[in-house]
Amino acid sequence: MANWFCNNEPVEHVSISDRAFQYGDGLFETIAIREHKPRLWEYHVQRLAKGCARLRISMPDEDDLLQNLHDALRQGRAATAYCMAKIIVSSGAGLRGYGRNVAAEPAVFFGVFEATRQPQEFYRDGVNIVLCKTHLATKSVTAGLKTLNRLEQVLARSELTDSGAFEGLTLDADGNVICGTMSNVFFVANNKIITPSLDDCGVEGVMRRHIMTTLSEHELAVDIGTLHSTDLQDVDEVFVANSQFGVMPVKSCGDLKWPVGGVTQKVMSILADNGVVECGL
Repeated sequence: MANWFCNNEPVEHVSISDRAFQYGDGLFETIAIREHKPRLWEYHVQRLAKGCARLRISMPDEDDLLQNLHDALRQGRAATAYCMAKIIVSSGAGLRGYGRNVAAEPAVFFGVFEATRQPQEFYRDGVNIVLCKTHLATKSVTAGLKTLNRLEQVLARSELTDSGAFEGLTLDADGNVICGTMSNVFFVANNKIITPSLDDCGVEGVMRRHIMTTLSEHELAVDIGTLHSTDLQDVDEVFVANSQFGVMPVKSCGDLKWPVGGVTQKVMSILADNGVVECGL
């Protein structure tokens, strides 16, 4: 069960004229709360600021965001040693029609949820993934952002219902691997780590950024490149990552099989030492 708050007051309803409901006109961040603190907070705020600038929504004050988040955690019923929070920034209520004021004053909502702990064997043995039939539209002005319009992810995620797979990989129109329905993906080939470019579509995950930054500090480079779905047979290891579960090894995608190799294990070890407790085996 989630508890939702706005202006430090519990909320159960949103105005039907809110543009988040009408048009998906807004952004969101889903934040891991670990030991009562928001993990990767600065990365979440920076991505939110980038999104607000792109959508021409006034960026909420960072100090106010953090204070309201802590107030929501204090008032909510989730155990804040290990839970998750969601911040929704809507462009607010408005008149009917697509057009709105250039600099919309936002409505900001804070939700607090119980977090799901993934089984330890997933981190040890890896998970199964599939290729989704739903492709991502390219050249989008909102590429990289976490807008409230997640229809592509909804459709792609629904493909997993009968598969039993942990995650599904989404492709662009040219068949290039972009990201998972809820994660970013990394490949290891000849001991080199590669992650897809997100210039044209996909979401720039905060854990993706944390991995790339942290590995760079340990003199492990992550290359940004293009990998076609047919190239999956040539990679040695695969792992996926998001803000909630950290890093998860992948053991199969259809008929393709991969080991939980040494590079993936090293990445997980480094991340475990840098705040991602889920990766500590």
